[in-house]
Amino acid sequence: MPELPEVETTRRGLLPHVEGQRVAHVRLRRPDLRWPIPREVEELLPEQRIDAIRRRAKYLLLDTTAGSALLHLGMSGSLRVLPEDTPVRAHDHVDIALVGEDGKPGRVLRFNDPRRFGCLLWQAPGEIHPLLAGLGPEPLSEAFDGNYLFELSRGRKVPVKTFLMDQSVVVGVGNIYAAEALFTAGISPLRPAGKVSRERYAALAEAVKAILAHAIARGGTTLRDFISPDGAPGYFEQELLAYGRGGQPCPRCGRALKQASIGQRATVWCGHCQK
Repeated sequence: MPELPEVETTRRGLLPHVEGQRVAHVRLRRPDLRWPIPREVEELLPEQRIDAIRRRAKYLLLDTTAGSALLHLGMSGSLRVLPEDTPVRAHDHVDIALVGEDGKPGRVLRFNDPRRFGCLLWQAPGEIHPLLAGLGPEPLSEAFDGNYLFELSRGRKVPVKTFLMDQSVVVGVGNIYAAEALFTAGISPLRPAGKVSRERYAALAEAVKAILAHAIARGGTTLRDFISPDGAPGYFEQELLAYGRGGQPCPRCGRALKQASIGQRATVWCGHCQK
């Protein structure tokens, strides 16, 4: 599933082409994706100006005066800005058509999702959609730091990796980036969250911020189904130090990296460098 850097890469790629544009119409080629697409998308979004494109966790929001279209890419979804007359491909389920200049055909924001695990929903003005309620802070925000993690983790017996991936703790730190951050901070993913010191949580928070920022700058992680809006894959995968490298030499000490399942997710770490 695309993680936070992939979604942020998509948001930044769409920003100059979509923000400030007016919606001409919405074309739904099917009534549902993961969930039914609410009628407000077709009824309220047309003729609205897209005032902003925001990201919250792994969701994208297209903000208008009438409300916000809420999108999730699921496991295989992609958003492209294309000429309106671009031939429709298989799995092109949604077109949000933008008003062209001088009456000419404009562009469309096209949502393609082969597996249909993504979603297109609606958030009314002044409300928070239930999917966004109860989420933790953004990892790149000032609200997320070592003190925050330390205080929240007291008494928690779950593995620190599970704790870090809990969306009510912090949003958008998925399996790949949790593994990389724990490796960078030298913390074993098996250690109980409540047994990590304040100082080590400070190092972990800094590692999360640095790794996510670098991944965004590099275009995200190349997953099998993910490509950015311009069609280019991300490049961060080439730089992974732990994730997906079970049994290979540790980049620091040369010992074989260990691999196990934590919370039904594959986890790789160095038994020597991570304590």
